[in-house]
Amino acid sequence: MTGRRRLGVIAAVATLLAAAPITSIFDSWTWLVQCILSVGLISGAALLTRTLRFPVWAQAVSMVMVLLLTLTWMFPSGHEILIPQPATFGHFADLFAQAGQDTRSYGVPVPDRDGLLFITVLGVSSVAIAVDLLTVVMRKPALAGLPMLAIYSVPVAVYVDSVPVLPFIIGAIGFLWLLVSDNVDRVRRFGRRFTGDGRDVDVWEPSPLAAAGRRLGAVGVAAAVLLPLLVPTITGGLLSQLTQSGGGVGPGGGGSGGGKINLFASLKGNLEQNETVNLLRVTTNEQQPFYLRFGIADQLTNQGFGSRPTVGNRVSQGLPDPRRSTVGGDFTPYRATVEVSDELRQGLLPIYSNTIQVGDLGGGWSYDQVQQVIFSNRQNTKGRTYGFDYLRASYTAAELRTAEPLPKADPLRTGYTNTPRDAVVDARVAALIEGKTTEYDKVRAIYDYFSVKNGFGYSLSTEPAAGASDIAAFLQTKRGYCQQYAAALAWMVRGAGIPARVAFGFTRGTADGGSWIITNRNAHAWTEVYFAGFGWIPFDATPASAVVGSSRSNWAPDIDQPEPSASASSDGAAAPGQDPSAEAAGPNRADRELAEQGGAGSFDAGTPVTSTTGLWVSAGVALLIALLLVPALRRILLRRHRHAATVPKAPKVTAATGAGPGLDIVVTAEAVKARADAHAAWDELLDTMIDYRIPVDPTETPRVTAQRLIKDAILADEPATAATLLGTAEERARYARQPLVGGELTVALGRVRKGLSHAATRRTRLTAALFPPSVLLRWRQAISDASTNAVTRAGRFRDSMSRFSPRRLLPGRSRG
Repeated sequence: MTGRRRLGVIAAVATLLAAAPITSIFDSWTWLVQCILSVGLISGAALLTRTLRFPVWAQAVSMVMVLLLTLTWMFPSGHEILIPQPATFGHFADLFAQAGQDTRSYGVPVPDRDGLLFITVLGVSSVAIAVDLLTVVMRKPALAGLPMLAIYSVPVAVYVDSVPVLPFIIGAIGFLWLLVSDNVDRVRRFGRRFTGDGRDVDVWEPSPLAAAGRRLGAVGVAAAVLLPLLVPTITGGLLSQLTQSGGGVGPGGGGSGGGKINLFASLKGNLEQNETVNLLRVTTNEQQPFYLRFGIADQLTNQGFGSRPTVGNRVSQGLPDPRRSTVGGDFTPYRATVEVSDELRQGLLPIYSNTIQVGDLGGGWSYDQVQQVIFSNRQNTKGRTYGFDYLRASYTAAELRTAEPLPKADPLRTGYTNTPRDAVVDARVAALIEGKTTEYDKVRAIYDYFSVKNGFGYSLSTEPAAGASDIAAFLQTKRGYCQQYAAALAWMVRGAGIPARVAFGFTRGTADGGSWIITNRNAHAWTEVYFAGFGWIPFDATPASAVVGSSRSNWAPDIDQPEPSASASSDGAAAPGQDPSAEAAGPNRADRELAEQGGAGSFDAGTPVTSTTGLWVSAGVALLIALLLVPALRRILLRRHRHAATVPKAPKVTAATGAGPGLDIVVTAEAVKARADAHAAWDELLDTMIDYRIPVDPTETPRVTAQRLIKDAILADEPATAATLLGTAEERARYARQPLVGGELTVALGRVRKGLSHAATRRTRLTAALFPPSVLLRWRQAISDASTNAVTRAGRFRDSMSRFSPRRLLPGRSRG
């Protein structure tokens, strides 16, 4: 192996060693296996192109294409035929979005999520390509440390605890190995080694200059590794501050993250109780406050609800007042002060719904009108004290029954009612809302379903149901905690065509004099349902007896409590033991305004700006893909031309020849076309054999070739019968007086191709689809013939021009 090829392999291994710090982010080794496979294929492509002496641009293109194909195979969308399709790139965009959501939903170490694995493989593989080009092509291995540094920076940015040292040492060793290998290669190509005073160094004698370089390198690595240990440890990483990842959500779900909240309402899982940690002290003039609220999850997948990025204007610009747009209900103003402990470090501010003014907050905080949350990308809540004014809304069930259904084209309905298809859930929703005429009655029918009398109960651990989805398993086992109840209720309400989402926050906590103490055990999730003219109304389906600090309202009472007597209850009065002033969110006019600006169902953070550079890059990639697909396109067009359907026509005599009495042969248009079809089908069969690496012997008869095809490719049943039919059709077209008429040759070709594809390896199928050998063979033969003809014509031209050479007129020139 030459120096450049060896350096390419070392560059790939060094990149994988540089990726060692990522082990602190994932809780399994799946990412490493995928990265090894991807980087290995990229390195193999580079090695092959350099062996074939391809130009530099071809080497780079081959590595990029291998990366694209590898990502397509590892993360398929389900619509690929071995190569990327338009749906593939849409799937990649979805994986990017999922990765962004997962970074806001998980704390390190993270599980194997497709989005996170996708960006990891893409990032490491891209760095591998950059390192290869910098090291092998540009011969600048020192610059290869820059893309490697990008890998190093990821764990430092997202790790919430002290960053492990050993993975960084492994990465540094990989970089040093790359530098040493490049230096050795340069010295070998130079040919001789010298000491500092110019004396030659024997082969067995170590070079003093090299020894000094090794000592300097060792000291540099030691300094780079040991100096960071002398500074304070890195805590509270970027992922923690911006995405509030950490412990689980639910009673007792503070987790080990020191009160950090995970904005993900899962439909399965296990929640363990941890030690109690005080997070907040809330002082308010409301006697029975509802839940503190800080986050929203409105993006629904099969695994549950996830949150999207927050976006909005600064809090100093003012907050909306729901009294200006509501159609009913009573609003009572209150004032609250919140003291946050050092254990709660997040960028989402706990407030009550319908907050209309916030003070003592400082700069850097914004308000998202769609999610109705206050957030910051620079500040966090640690040790902060702030006050705010809010409105407590109270609605009666009779008032909510007046809410009209949203139009089907309304952005809120299109954006908040989409659900994955699940036959079990859809059937249950249809049965529950049957006969219900108002939006509120439909929601109450689903809400009342999560009751003890229906078998539901609270549990910190869940059991999967065989063959069922997560939500179907929860509805079957009927055991779970707040995340599952909130997500299941929101899913089923969406299934009824009513907008719903999951809210995160804290229950009211425990009374302590004139304040309320909120701990990690008060972390909670519930459901919010949108009613036209009223806004987002809370419904908490989790059993109240299992939630510390639980609160219920008259429109969503505790369904597990005995129903009050007729004389003590009405639509306008609260049930005994319930707070009639419990929270109800006001109508969110900003939801509709933002959705109308972005179109139906649009909840993007902003309008993307098209970049000219991006368009050129996209056009270049599209052109490259189109050029690579030319052989496959040529093969498809040729196959379609040969498979042109024959239209049956009435026999027509076109010619009559006679060789003697009784030997007249009548030639009809049908017979002529049958022969042409048989020849075209046979040519297609031979090309198919070449594509699937089946040898073709032109000296064989069609019958022998067909039988050998059946034997070599191990064809059986329909493919074998189809091959025999094609051989018979060609044989009769060549030698028989009358050809085979009416044979389903196109169908037979399809069956043979299917049989060959089934028997071939994946590599052979891929080659036959992307770079069909039959097409490439024709092109090579055409190029060879053209080259031969060009050389022949050049020789003839040279011979003809030699007759007119002036040298023939020189005296003394030998003749003969």
